[in-house]
Amino acid sequence: MRQYTGIDKLIHSFDQALRSLVPGATSAQRANPSTETETQLAVSEARHVAGLMRVNHSGEVCAQALYHGQALTAKLPNVRREMEFAAIEEQDHLAWCEDRLKELDSHTSLLNPVWYGLSFGMGALAGIAGDKYSLGFVAETERQVSLHLQHHISQLPAQDERSRKILVQMNEDELHHRDTALTAGGVELPIPVKITMTAISKLMTKTSYYI
Repeated sequence: MRQYTGIDKLIHSFDQALRSLVPGATSAQRANPSTETETQLAVSEARHVAGLMRVNHSGEVCAQALYHGQALTAKLPNVRREMEFAAIEEQDHLAWCEDRLKELDSHTSLLNPVWYGLSFGMGALAGIAGDKYSLGFVAETERQVSLHLQHHISQLPAQDERSRKILVQMNEDELHHRDTALTAGGVELPIPVKITMTAISKLMTKTSYYI
């Protein structure tokens, strides 16, 4: 098996970042779960849905960065593979959210590079702390993401089944990632870490809705 140098890993990380941040650079491996015919939304409804989907897209950018950072510093090969596999599934979410934003004639968040950088650093630190904490970080991240998704699903206009199908499938995947991380040995994170994660999540949610 080829042994990658530090330069190889750096180039790979840069490539992963570009694929996560450049619109249209990521394609889904699974079919988009939204197969319903588009329904007419009022201007205010479409604007609100676009804001929600922009937040969810930014959340997936953060997830990509977290997994990439953790895979870079994870110590056990099986944990590294788990992070890489989860990142691939999250790419589907990234592409689905971007597709929906295009349908709504909207755009992804201009702040995504900031969120990617912060999340990559947090993921790398979690990996350095140890695999059990890295897995615990995944579990807590997915728990918080699931809560956001459930809240957004409840805010969608009743007729917007296209967005609903996407968010429901995303939520199922996030809960699966959480359970997998806990089964693999993830531990409960310290309260200060959870508080910090929640604060950053709230900042991302409030700003990405508009920008």
